[in-house]
Amino acid sequence: MRTIAAALCTLALLTSGAQAQSIKDFMAVVMKKWTTPFEPFDLIGNIYYVGTDGIAVYIIKTSDGLILMDTAMPQSTGMIKDSIAKLGLKEADIKIILNTHAHLDHTGGFAEIKRETGAQLIAGERDKALLEGGYYPGDEKNADLFFPPAKVDRTVKEGDKVTLGDVTLTAHATPGHSPGCTSWEMTVKDGNENRSVLFFCSGTVALNKLVGHPTHPGIVDDYRATFAKVKAMKVDVLLGPHPEVYNMQDKRAQMKDGAPNPFVKPGENATYVAGLEQDFDKQLAKQTAALQKAN
Repeated sequence: MRTIAAALCTLALLTSGAQAQSIKDFMAVVMKKWTTPFEPFDLIGNIYYVGTDGIAVYIIKTSDGLILMDTAMPQSTGMIKDSIAKLGLKEADIKIILNTHAHLDHTGGFAEIKRETGAQLIAGERDKALLEGGYYPGDEKNADLFFPPAKVDRTVKEGDKVTLGDVTLTAHATPGHSPGCTSWEMTVKDGNENRSVLFFCSGTVALNKLVGHPTHPGIVDDYRATFAKVKAMKVDVLLGPHPEVYNMQDKRAQMKDGAPNPFVKPGENATYVAGLEQDFDKQLAKQTAALQKAN
């Protein structure tokens, strides 16, 4: 986890032509974890984890079929299908595919699964062009970041609802990490309690350029608005696009029959995002200093 975080922080500072090779180096560091299988499990209520050891993918069971939240790298699509089957669920029952953000590590299986199931792909409106083009914003010609494009059937903005059977998710626009970064909120039953769940899109700087020629217009303001919004939300269960966001492996190991669900941790979102905000300020300062030095 720390290795991945360190690699991301290093890459976030790069704004020169050396970035292409650094992306290759980064991918070499993370690919093993990103493509390592992880045993699928019932995370809480009707939410199941079907991702890898390094990339989170979720299945939400409803009274009228399944909702798939994100995928992983293209080569992990078969692994995700196997995980769904291990849970006694059927890929053919996927009716809706939701995206948090249009980066290759969360979109690699969309085209294949959409083709096989006929599911509707729903994403933030500012990420539509990226998903249908299969590229990274601000780095459209970098083949290292390409992914199989997929047609978006519906776009959402702040407060829009997506309903399938007895489940409704609310879209929250949380841009920055990508232009159309969308976090999804829903309620699950945990024993006799109702728990609010947030699938947080992401708030890391990662490969994004914040200054000079930013990855997308208004990116700094987008990040700041997202941090303020998510810190203020009342969330019982924080989930995210990578397991390290919410210490998935540790919490999974703590799960025991009859014991409180360790994924229920009210206020974890505010603590996590406060850390992201501090890192963002550091990265912004470093990128600004590097730009000033270059000029």
